[in-house]
Amino acid sequence: MVRRILLGSHLRRLRETRGITREAAGYSIRASESKISRMELGRVSFKTRDVEDLLTLYGIIDEAERTSLLSLAKEANVAGWWHSYSDVLPSWFPTYVGLEGAAHLIRSYEVQFVHGLLQTEAYAHAVVARGMKGASAADIDRRVALRLERQKYLVSENAPQFHVILDEAALRRPYGDREVMRGQLQHLIDISERPNVRLQIMPFSFGGHAGESGAFTILSFPESDLSDVVYLEQLTSALYLDKREDVLQYETAMKQLQQDSPGPDESRDLLRGLLQLS
Repeated sequence: MVRRILLGSHLRRLRETRGITREAAGYSIRASESKISRMELGRVSFKTRDVEDLLTLYGIIDEAERTSLLSLAKEANVAGWWHSYSDVLPSWFPTYVGLEGAAHLIRSYEVQFVHGLLQTEAYAHAVVARGMKGASAADIDRRVALRLERQKYLVSENAPQFHVILDEAALRRPYGDREVMRGQLQHLIDISERPNVRLQIMPFSFGGHAGESGAFTILSFPESDLSDVVYLEQLTSALYLDKREDVLQYETAMKQLQQDSPGPDESRDLLRGLLQLS
């Protein structure tokens, strides 16, 4: 998935540099403008013939460069481990899972509930069951299993840096019973001690803050060719923003949230206080 997005981003930059419209690019591969848009966003698979024709249109004649990009196209079509969960995932979410698994820095602000990478199994089950009303127990269990599988990346040898800010509302809104919430709070305290996890709490007492637009995640990657991506989840879809001017606004908001929230040590104290009250 990440290779697909990397290739799509590269093709978009080639097209824009040459001043070629999506409509013209689509015509060159016997496709619509919307297909070019989906290709550039990494949301469809790549046919070798289409990539070859686009590279020719964009004036890429160097054999080494063409071979590299065509190899990337073949690799981009290989399904990720999460593909087996596609039956219980919304159509837009596999893209996020692929990006998350390739990021070396994940910055996130959450307000509705605890971030998925930090949820206990019991808490995750309560969240998923609430969001999948009417789903079978088996489907709910599979969605929870995917969430737990994602969490392995956070404690792996090549774990990313994870900087997360949780609004106090996410900690006070109960999912599951009292014991589920107590277990979740204790887990947050424990995992916040990991060297790659920076957890901060935005308390109610601060008042209005830079996260007024709602939850968001910024993903950064080790590959220099892949720009940062902002992920915004909606009720029936998701947005993936990678234009520099859009990303910059969210980075500014994240920096302000980090500055205004208590630091990790004080945030752990806030969690301990909530645990005592629960």
